[in-house]
Amino acid sequence: MNAPIQVRGARVHNLKNVSVDIPRDKIVVVTGISGSGKSSLVFDTVTAEAHVFFEETEIRRRLGMLLDVGLEYLPLGQRLDSLSGGEAQRIKLAAELWKKGRIYIMDEPTIGLHAADIGKLLRIIERLVASGNTVIVIEHNLDVICRADWVIDIGPGAGKRGGAVVAQGTPETVAACASSHTGRYLKTRMSRRG
Repeated sequence: MNAPIQVRGARVHNLKNVSVDIPRDKIVVVTGISGSGKSSLVFDTVTAEAHVFFEETEIRRRLGMLLDVGLEYLPLGQRLDSLSGGEAQRIKLAAELWKKGRIYIMDEPTIGLHAADIGKLLRIIERLVASGNTVIVIEHNLDVICRADWVIDIGPGAGKRGGAVVAQGTPETVAACASSHTGRYLKTRMSRRG
C-alpha cells in the first residue's frame, strides 16, 4: 500500500489547524456541515497556502512549480475554463519545468503581464534553458530581448514590409546594427542599464 498524502496544519478560511492523511488510489470525499470550511481543505485553498500544508514531496514539487510561474494566488479548485490566457499558458509552462531536451516556442508571452511577472517569466525561461531546453520567443518586450542569448530581428516593418533578417546575434550585436529598428531601441535600453 502506498503511503498516504499528508496534510498538516491547514488553517485557511475557517479551518483550525486541520491535519489529515488522505489514502492513495481511493475515492476520497471530504464532507461536513455546509459552510463548515471542509471543502476549503483543498479546493478553495490558493497555491501558496497549499504549498505550506502539504507534506507530500511530489505535491509540494508541483505546487512549487505553480509558485515559480507566479500563480501563488490561484485556488486549486478553479475551473480551467475560468483561467485567463496568461494563467493557462503559465500552468502549461509549469508542467514543463522538469523536462529536458525540448524546444519551446512562445508567442508574445509577456502580453498583459505586470513588470514583476515578466521578471518571473524570464527566470522560468532561463531555468528551462539551464535544464537543457531550447526556448524560442517571439517578442517585442525589450527586457526579454536584452536577456536573450541570441536575437533575430526580422523586418524592416510588419506584414508586407517585413520578412527579411535585418540583424542577428547577441543583443549587443543587434543594438549596434544601424539598419535595425529593434537595435535602436535596444541600444537605448541597454545604455540606460549601464
